[in-house]
Amino acid sequence: MAQLDRITQQPEVMGGKACIRGMRVTVGMIVGQIGVGHSVDEVLADFPYLEREDIMQALRYAAWRAEEREVTLATA
Repeated sequence: MAQLDRITQQPEVMGGKACIRGMRVTVGMIVGQIGVGHSVDEVLADFPYLEREDIMQALRYAAWRAEEREVTLATA
């Protein structure tokens, strides 16, 4: 998928989790940082080897995966 060309999955890198450009930075880590309230600029400052498009693609990938299957959520 061309729009997600920065997302890689290799068994020898982070156990095959979705990563950014083959680095040991997972999509989950990036989405988690955004989820706890860090801005894109804060993530970029904390991880200077990342680029803005890396973060945008991580978010698009996570959204795509969330839409890919139905998940039953427990209600309180």
